[in-house]
Amino acid sequence: MRGAVFLDRDGTLIVERDFLTDPEGLCLLPGAGEAVARLNAAGWAVVVVTNQSGIARGLLDERTLSEIHERLHADLAAHEARLDGVYHCPHHPEHGLPPLRADCSCRKPLPGLLELAARELGLDCERSWCVGDAERDLLAGEALGARSILVATGKGAAEATRMTAAGRPPERTAADLPAAVDAILAAAQASGSGCS
Repeated sequence: MRGAVFLDRDGTLIVERDFLTDPEGLCLLPGAGEAVARLNAAGWAVVVVTNQSGIARGLLDERTLSEIHERLHADLAAHEARLDGVYHCPHHPEHGLPPLRADCSCRKPLPGLLELAARELGLDCERSWCVGDAERDLLAGEALGARSILVATGKGAAEATRMTAAGRPPERTAADLPAAVDAILAAAQASGSGCS
């Protein structure tokens, strides 16, 4: 079983939008494609786990989200990078109609999406990492038993300030996804464990 790097999507891998509802609006953050390619080359599984309450809110449907993710795969492929999986939560506890209006186990900060990916892809959670721009990303990773990194892109810088003021500063931070990948690869090299 190999380790994975679970990536949040908006603000971590791609430019943050309020709600991305059009594939044409997708834009990789600087260096993100190359960072994913480095993880691929080092043997890590790279998995996107993303809350997409825009579906519950009626802002987009599953077909449009699929088209957005097709664009994401294509943009990453232009950097010789690939994802091993993309998992999303369409629910929201307060918006939309059942069954999309729901308290679910797949909406971060709960780890349901990560657990599903780990089962389906045969991943070693204890060797894995979770990278995101929100505290909920870190909490989901920690609930899985993975290590987490908060990136300063997207809403990450504001989240770090808020978490620190609340007395729970993030354990690990990085300027962006490329810096987070530097830290992950350095930690793997130092431990001699790699991703498998």
